[in-house]
Amino acid sequence: MSRAGTTLRRYGSAALSLAALIAALRLLHIEDAGIAAPLLLFDVVVVARFWGAGPALLAAAAASANYSYYFLPPLGFGIEERDDWIAFVTFIVTAVVAGELASRAERRAAEAQAGRQEIERLYRELQTAFDRASEAEAARRNAQLKSALLDALTHNLRTPLTAIKASVTALIGARAWSPATALQPDGQYELLSVIDEESDRLNRFIEGLSTPERQEQAPPLHLRAANLAAIVGAALARAETVLRNHRVRADVSDALPTLSVDARSIAEVLYILVDNASKYAPVGSAIAISARPDGDRHVFVSIADEGPGIAPELRERVFEKFFRVPHREPIDPSRGSVGLGLSIARRLVEAQAGRIWVDEPASGRGTTVAMRLPVSLEQAEAEGTQAMSGAA
Repeated sequence: MSRAGTTLRRYGSAALSLAALIAALRLLHIEDAGIAAPLLLFDVVVVARFWGAGPALLAAAAASANYSYYFLPPLGFGIEERDDWIAFVTFIVTAVVAGELASRAERRAAEAQAGRQEIERLYRELQTAFDRASEAEAARRNAQLKSALLDALTHNLRTPLTAIKASVTALIGARAWSPATALQPDGQYELLSVIDEESDRLNRFIEGLSTPERQEQAPPLHLRAANLAAIVGAALARAETVLRNHRVRADVSDALPTLSVDARSIAEVLYILVDNASKYAPVGSAIAISARPDGDRHVFVSIADEGPGIAPELRERVFEKFFRVPHREPIDPSRGSVGLGLSIARRLVEAQAGRIWVDEPASGRGTTVAMRLPVSLEQAEAEGTQAMSGAA
């Protein structure tokens, strides 16, 4: 319906309601102004409520005319008594004011309803935007985690393969399988031991990536509840060869809160850190792994060695790709590094909403690498509920 048609319908409805009321009063032979006035005012308020200010003003004018004509003596538009004039003027003012107030209240109610609808619309848009942002952030973190894990795979596959290749090349170059070889049996055995150890290391690494059931549709990465003690145990088992010349202390309680991480990638981070520690710490020195709760939402993990340490101005740079501390060589020259390990470790940790940094050594010497890992949300909420219950 057009706007003009709608307006006409509103004014027509207002006139029709008033005409119906006057007809009813006349049929019932109601001539008392005291009875008619409230009914006519009520009609004006109803018109204002349903059809707005314009029709209400029309109804007020028409009601005033009818009030004067039918209910104030003498019949018709002649008013003789002063009291009747006062009643007539009072009725007109009351009708107009009542109509305007009712119309204004209706407008404000309509504006309030429109405001609520606008707020609801904005809330839905914000919720949709938040959901999309959450999905985008989850996708970004997953892509970051996959990329970092791929770098970790490449790094840890290349290291043992390089050692195996170098040993095999040395054996072939020395004609190890010829009776006239210049390489002594002890040298041959040492190279073969390197090949054996690095092959075992490579095999353990590949086995650690395998799943028992090999489900084809299972995603490669999962952020799920994980036990830190089990993760540390897996990392140390894998690092058994590189740690054979060091004393390892692990102070990780099974009672620590469950983490919300990808267990294999955190085990990879721990392996990288203890591997680095074993490269530069003196033979026979201690490498300590410890963990403790860090607030309600995180667990603090540290890996400390007794090596030469890292200068404060370099503690952030060591996480850059291919950066190596100047004039720093590993204890064992065969265990070289290209400077990717800590960069991979940081990417793996940060992809899971964690943090990793080089901390100030507690003993004043050596290197301490610290991590802050997120606690499983379900456990954090459960512990919060228990704490509130205990306080109550």
